[in-house]
Amino acid sequence: MIPVTSFAGKTVAVFGLGGSGLASCRALKAGGAEVIAADDNAENVAKAAQAGFITADLRNVAWDNFAALVLAPGVPLTHPVPHWSALKAREAGVEVIGDIELFCRERRRHAPNAPFVAITGTNGKSTTTALIAHLTKVAGYDTQMGGNIGTAILSLEPPRTGRVHVIEMSSYQIDLTPSLDPSVGILLNVSEDHIDRHGTIEHYAEVKERLVANVQAGGTSIVGVDDGYCRDIADRLDRAGKNVVRISVKNPLASGIHVEHGTIVRTSGGARSEIAKLGGIGSLRGLHNAQNAACAAAAALAMGISLDVLQNGLRSFPGLAHRMEQVGRRGNVLFVNDSKGTNADATAHALSSFADIFWIAGGKPKAGGITSLTGFFPRIRKAYLIGEAAPEFSGTLGTVAHEISQTLDVAVEHAARDAEASGLADAVVLLSPACASFDQYRNFEIRGTKFRELVQALPGVKPAV
Repeated sequence: MIPVTSFAGKTVAVFGLGGSGLASCRALKAGGAEVIAADDNAENVAKAAQAGFITADLRNVAWDNFAALVLAPGVPLTHPVPHWSALKAREAGVEVIGDIELFCRERRRHAPNAPFVAITGTNGKSTTTALIAHLTKVAGYDTQMGGNIGTAILSLEPPRTGRVHVIEMSSYQIDLTPSLDPSVGILLNVSEDHIDRHGTIEHYAEVKERLVANVQAGGTSIVGVDDGYCRDIADRLDRAGKNVVRISVKNPLASGIHVEHGTIVRTSGGARSEIAKLGGIGSLRGLHNAQNAACAAAAALAMGISLDVLQNGLRSFPGLAHRMEQVGRRGNVLFVNDSKGTNADATAHALSSFADIFWIAGGKPKAGGITSLTGFFPRIRKAYLIGEAAPEFSGTLGTVAHEISQTLDVAVEHAARDAEASGLADAVVLLSPACASFDQYRNFEIRGTKFRELVQALPGVKPAV
């Protein structure tokens, strides 16, 4: 835990008592603050009370006693309308911040030079965060990974020399971190997302920009420049005098890091050097993962990690569970769990990564279905459709070979049988549903775990290498 000493002797309100909210309560109390905990959910309030925290309805308290409101990232700050607690704070002139802001203040107080890598972007954040954490561990750092990827930042160990914090940040978390100042900031990409919480794509991009614009003096801003919003952001950072490293997987760069034919390349002043090779690394297959790897490589170089350690770290990266996770192999058939592919855009990354696919798809459908994936249909040898979306997907697939399997266990059995019988040299049974899981499973993790168990129970399946 990271005790928050910056509010010692003061009273702080904490609203939103999920994982990060309770961690904030504990860290503030450990640092000497008095905490008043609140939530719209009575069960969460009861849990906080059982944990020993003072609870209250913040609508019925004197706000002039509060030094700050620590707001959970899931609580609306601005759009579609500000939450009532945020409005109360503003009316009282009380600052509204999040748990990562508390971390930043502690770091500046106690270890301002401790490495702090912050990662954001519309897509690829979690993989890039996990990959950077893996690389820093391989390089010998005491690595603390958290934030949006799962572990609340204040539940990690405190900043100190030789310890690196690798933190995934959503746009909601950036909004609540006004003094965000990582030593390495990474913006992977920007595409339309979370407009309900930011109002416009322009405001969403502006929030994302703050993470790389506020890198501390002497730090490095790493920006993927394969979309227009990020190209403009990189140009603005350049004009502001920031140390910017541009990343591309689509075009060679005169200065920066790009990927060509499976090799990460660095260019500067007309000089070109090869940094690392991605060929044969199953956990980093696909163009989207090439971008993740190139950004992670740039972060590693900014931290002084050697090329040998970088290459070894890339090769030994196991990948994330449920994200292009290789869960088994039987003969020439590879089984891949991409249960995190909960919409068509996410599934497009998976379909683009293989040539001969026995595709398991379906679940609770989302707007647009799979119509945007028609360009990948020639790669599909057969589809196995499950859940509520099966009839709709069947109509979209048309003449593409498919069956309505209804359930995941039937789909896995039939796909494994057909893939093996195909005789294809590189057949892939791919779970990438392009759907939410909620019709048959509580979340995508449970769905992916079930897929893994079903695959590993098949006769003759061995671990994928």
